[in-house]
Parts: sequence; structure tokens; C-alpha cells
Amino acid sequence: MTTVAMYCFCMTIAAAGPTPGYLVWRLSNKWRVSVDRALVSFGLTHAQYVVLASLFGMGRAGQQPSQRELADQTGLEPLYVSKLARTLEADGLIERTRDPEDSRTMRLTLTAAGREAVQPAIAVVQALLDRLLAPLGGRNSPRTRSFVQDLTALLDTSLDLH
Repeated sequence: MTTVAMYCFCMTIAAAGPTPGYLVWRLSNKWRVSVDRALVSFGLTHAQYVVLASLFGMGRAGQQPSQRELADQTGLEPLYVSKLARTLEADGLIERTRDPEDSRTMRLTLTAAGREAVQPAIAVVQALLDRLLAPLGGRNSPRTRSFVQDLTALLDTSLDLH
């Protein structure tokens, strides 16, 4: 739905207030734009950050994910992860290597330059997250834990109409 269509839809139900879908859409856009702005000085987009930060966390856990596993972890489309991975590899921030057991599978790891680039970006995004969650009592508050549970339940709900 376009921004104009979403606005018009919300206006038709103005007496009842904005719909939950509209609020989720607005929060998602607010977060994405805020992260993009916060990361501009690092030369990263929000999507690139998601790939790098996810690889950082997965690497610390001893994982070397495939592009498909990273797509599943991040919620990004596999084709988009592949495109981002090629760009980040060309920038020297990640390595893509063929899986020795399945030559169709590409495994991803951060390079030293990738770790160096993403760590300060993670700190900036964490500070931004702290600002976002302050009205709920902060990152570790009961309201935030409940909010995370609700968001997880919504994300686990299939929206497939078939």
C-alpha cells in the first residue's frame, strides 16, 4: 500500500484511531530511517548493517552461516542477502566461501575490516535502541520484555493467504 493509500485508509477509520497494522508500519519506517541516518557516517545502510551485525553475533556464537541461513535469521529475502553479500565482499567487509560439502552453498564470515566497521556501528544502534525503548522503561524493563514477546508472536504468525 502506498503512503497516500495508507494515509487515506487510516483517515477513513479516524474515529476508531489508527490500526495496529498502520502503527507497525509507521514504527518500522521510523526505525529504518533513524538507523539509516545514524549509520551514514559509517558508510553503511540499514540493510548492510543488519547483515554485518548478524554475522558479528553469529560469528561470536561460532556459526558461519550460509546466505540462506542469514536470510532466515534477518528476515531479508535470500536474493537481497546475496546482493548485499557481494557488495560487502567487494568492500572487503565479508568473505564468501563455498561450503565444502555443498558447492551451491555460500558461507559468510566477517573479515577483520568488517568487525572493525561494525563494532562502532553496533554501539550507535544500541544507543538508538535505548532511546526508542526509554518510554517503556528501558531495554530490560518488564514492559519491554512483554513488548518483545508480543512482537515475536506477531512475527511468528504466518501471513500467507494460500
